[in-house]
Amino acid sequence: QASRLVELPYSSINDDDDDDDGHSAPRATADPGVWYPNPPKASPFSRCVRHLAFLWNLLFLLLGLLILAVGVWGLLAKSPLPGEERGVPLSSDPMLLFVLAGLAATAVSLAGCLGTLCASPCLLRFFLGAVLAFGALEVLGGLLLLLARRRLRDALRDLLLLCLLRYQEDPDLQFLVDEVQRSLQCCGLESYRDWESNPYFNCSAPGVQACGVPASCCQDLLDTGSVPNTQCGFGVLGMGVVAAGAVAHLGGCGAALGAWLRGQAGAIAAGATALVLVEAVGALMALKVLRDVM
Repeated sequence: QASRLVELPYSSINDDDDDDDGHSAPRATADPGVWYPNPPKASPFSRCVRHLAFLWNLLFLLLGLLILAVGVWGLLAKSPLPGEERGVPLSSDPMLLFVLAGLAATAVSLAGCLGTLCASPCLLRFFLGAVLAFGALEVLGGLLLLLARRRLRDALRDLLLLCLLRYQEDPDLQFLVDEVQRSLQCCGLESYRDWESNPYFNCSAPGVQACGVPASCCQDLLDTGSVPNTQCGFGVLGMGVVAAGAVAHLGGCGAALGAWLRGQAGAIAAGATALVLVEAVGALMALKVLRDVM
């Protein structure tokens, strides 16, 4: 009985290992064609590409965080006090574009950094898909600029008119309008008379700004001094054309802005091409890292 008890476990194990035809099944061994206990050492070129991809994503991660910080700062700086209403709806605030762009750049770059650092195929695929989507949107936007120039010109005109109407309501729009009028030496959309549509500069409006134009319309903002004269545009709409022309610029910014954009078309196209190439380089490096870790 003792010898039988000793033999039972041995015989049961042999029975489990035997196949139906009576042959013993081979033991499970590591197939080098399927699984590597120790992955092959990456080549110097692969390591270099991996480091460059990490630095590329880190740079854009910092840039995205900077854009996000600027957008959040702009929104917080214009947040109303308790009990007050917000001057501009959040959905139409220009700083919201900075927040959305910063979030998108930060999320995609963070996925690229972690995917490269941790050799994660999932994060690398997400990064590649996002970069390809951004590139496709940029190419589509460029084609729309070429095919729908007239409609875009009308949309730009409506946007400039909206900026004139909301000049005092949004500090960002006020800064944008002032910079355009000051740099292009223009006033209003078609002419300086467009400021009559603004409820604060209209001649029937109460206050000292009535029948005036912004100081950025003035011919000489400093007025031969070192301190800007913010009241140089007061009463310009009530003057004659000759007297108003001696104080402020009479031409509108619509034609001046269109001429400036046409003059900068080459630089804009070069910048857009450089951006697409940079994104293509990042996508190629991520694709190389993905092929190495698969």
